Amino acid sequence: MQQAVDDLITLLDLEAIEVNLFRGISPDVDAQRVFGGQVAGQALVAATRTVTADRNVHSLHGYFLRPGDPKVPILYEVDRIRDGRAFTTRRVVAVQHGRAIFNLQASFHIREEGLEFEAPMPLDIPEPESLPTYRERWEPWADLLGDWYERDRPIDTRTIDWEPRDRVRPLPPHQNVWMRADGTLPDEQVLHDCILTYASDMTLLDTTLLPHAVGAVEHNVMMASLDHAMWFHRPFRADEWLFYAQDTPSSSGARGIARGSIYTRDGHLAVTVVQEGLIRVER
Repeated sequence: MQQAVDDLITLLDLEAIEVNLFRGISPDVDAQRVFGGQVAGQALVAATRTVTADRNVHSLHGYFLRPGDPKVPILYEVDRIRDGRAFTTRRVVAVQHGRAIFNLQASFHIREEGLEFEAPMPLDIPEPESLPTYRERWEPWADLLGDWYERDRPIDTRTIDWEPRDRVRPLPPHQNVWMRADGTLPDEQVLHDCILTYASDMTLLDTTLLPHAVGAVEHNVMMASLDHAMWFHRPFRADEWLFYAQDTPSSSGARGIARGSIYTRDGHLAVTVVQEGLIRVER
């Protein structure tokens, strides 16, 4: 799957067309709208292109404003809000057809020493190599998934808690997933940050459906990310296994919220994620 990973790196390698202005494209796949993780990842790339190399992203907050059109490029306009002694702040607006489709604010911080604490990683977790791949898990539903099943996937995800057949009944409001880029990445931390931003949107919102006996592949469910927030605590490699512990504390008013903690394989909390999404079910 190295080619799929290389294609993802290319997808995130934006074209600089003017100072503070970048252009991104979407993969040539049959999709009605742009994947939210792609827009968030590309927006973070645009922000980092205007920040000095001694500063790494420590938090980002994004709002999905309109569905992205996968047939046309996306323009990313960067606003250099602040350059301080220790922190740098950037705002990025993604534009298509003359209208904003996504808004990102990201903060970057010089590495400093300070107090250390981290919530422990859950115990007794199966090793990722012992779990079925995405294609193995979803093979009985390949016809229903169509191109989504057949395409090469740059991110290898291994779900621990449930099987697709379980989705006909209410499930506990949490899921645990191993994930990694399915190939080798360069060493630049910024690329690992952007690829994890892309990957963090793949399974999180689906967690909100688990208590409701509703499957995301059903045709009567419409889901869309509304906002996405991440806090980067410690360095990590996106091409090594990361454990993604996800839960959902609430669904109401056609919206659901999900939280995620991303750990390195040796148990260090690397990233915290929170996302709210729109969930409409036609009864």
